Amino acid sequence: MPRFCFKDALRSYPPARPPPAAPDGVGLRPTRTFLDVIGLDAATVLLQWAVGGLLFLWVTTRRRQVGIGYGWLLRSVYGVMALGAFAVGVWLDPVPVREASSLAVAAAAGVALAASIVRRRAGVAGERERIERRSARVAAMTGIDRRADGPDPDAAEFPPWLDLIAPLVGIPGLLAAGIAAGDPPALSVVRVVVGAAFLGSISDAMLLGHWYLVQPGLTRGPLLELVRWTAIVWPFEVAALLWPTGMWSVLNGTIDDGYGGTLGWFWVACAVTTIGLVIVTRAALRERYYSAVMAATGLLYLAILTAFGTDLVARAVLAS
Repeated sequence: MPRFCFKDALRSYPPARPPPAAPDGVGLRPTRTFLDVIGLDAATVLLQWAVGGLLFLWVTTRRRQVGIGYGWLLRSVYGVMALGAFAVGVWLDPVPVREASSLAVAAAAGVALAASIVRRRAGVAGERERIERRSARVAAMTGIDRRADGPDPDAAEFPPWLDLIAPLVGIPGLLAAGIAAGDPPALSVVRVVVGAAFLGSISDAMLLGHWYLVQPGLTRGPLLELVRWTAIVWPFEVAALLWPTGMWSVLNGTIDDGYGGTLGWFWVACAVTTIGLVIVTRAALRERYYSAVMAATGLLYLAILTAFGTDLVARAVLAS
């Protein structure tokens, strides 16, 4: 009995009709189904997201200012994404180097997570200093010294360089995924690598904005740095996706997106809105009040949606 394949069944629904012959004998263009128009490698997207997110986690943790729990959150989330990339890749369309790299990323994130849990008593240097200053002010006003309840200054602190291992071992997987994506391989590799940085920076910026609710005394420097990196990566992301054969080919009609050019203009709207939101977020963070951080977080909520539209819509259309 032939094996049932859900993907093949989905491609054949509704049933394809043979194109009618034109009077001059030239056949008309065959009808395209949704999966013929939209194609996207989920394993590559998950690996991109995990590698980019872990890279910018290192950008943040190297400052030694954000509380140690932030690292626990991101290492756990991106480690699971890397495992998901491996599972989806093996199930749908295996690329051996990518799948091996996905496992390595998950393992490296797990090692860093374990090390940070073991060394949690030390906290991070910047947070320890802030707690000590606050405790000293409280002790001066009330005579109650609570510094003994804070992080242990004599304990070994988590080394931030451990967070750099996961994105480094993920690079071979991104290169393999780009080469497997199609011709020209150099352009595909650039799109995968730049896309990883783009998705990682905007995702971490949004998550870090929420972390200010947990650590309200945190300075705005780490968040400003991630917003700045998003603005730096954005033009490279847009240029890589526009470069022929790219979204410019969709906009000028060379490539049919299956929706009369609507997806092309939707992509333009996403790209322009993303950089607009990043600029407004940077402006919001110039305000002195703490509510500015919450406003910036809300703007980053919107920016992450449009950023994913910028990357995924383009790559889905161009992959078909």
